Amino acid sequence: MEQTHTSHNGVAATPGAQRRVLVVEDDATIVDAIAARLRAEGFLVQTAVDGPAAVDAAEAWQPDLMVLDIMLPGFDGLEVCRRVQAARPVPVLMLTARDDETDMLVGLGVGADDYMTKPFSMRELTARVHVLLRRVERAALAAVTPRSGILRLGELEVDHAQRRVRVRGDDVHLTPTEFDLLVCLANTPRAVLSREQLLAEVWDWADASGTRTVDSHIKALRRKIGAERIRTVHGVGYALETPAP
Repeated sequence: MEQTHTSHNGVAATPGAQRRVLVVEDDATIVDAIAARLRAEGFLVQTAVDGPAAVDAAEAWQPDLMVLDIMLPGFDGLEVCRRVQAARPVPVLMLTARDDETDMLVGLGVGADDYMTKPFSMRELTARVHVLLRRVERAALAAVTPRSGILRLGELEVDHAQRRVRVRGDDVHLTPTEFDLLVCLANTPRAVLSREQLLAEVWDWADASGTRTVDSHIKALRRKIGAERIRTVHGVGYALETPAP
């Protein structure tokens, strides 16, 4: 593993001034390219090439974000994600070589916040890293200045202050992205929001190429709160259903 303490312009970094990104990928060409691009963006970067090394690095270095490949030696990225998230929540951008929705849903289920399918552009990867970090900043701000009250939509409760969700009184564990997506839908119940609107609001991502990310997160959310609570409007987007008055 390698660590850098200088920014892309060669100026020494003030401790805490730069975000730390742990890149976990066993392909040397890919990991080097990602690390170089993120360093050029001003991030501090460490790398790991297998599951055990990734977990050790996350514990020792406390990264602000992980770029994590699913297929790894030792144990896979899903297990890395489980172990790291159990110790300390950290945003995870998961990489997969297969355009397999099952892999994506499993990844979201163990705590990943977003995913990208190989091959991908470095421009898109760095944009998504910035988006995930901005979401963390917004969540931290919301924790300090939370919205008051609990939004109740039938048997669904959304607690903004504690960022908790309950269905029929039972707690439902959502990832930070899933919670933000649910809040976005709940702010205008029964109104149809397009995939592009959800991308812009939840991910700060305006490129329509990311709409499958929305679809996969919606599927993961449905599995947790009930499929009947989110209505699909084909060709348009999604709406959160509410009980009839």
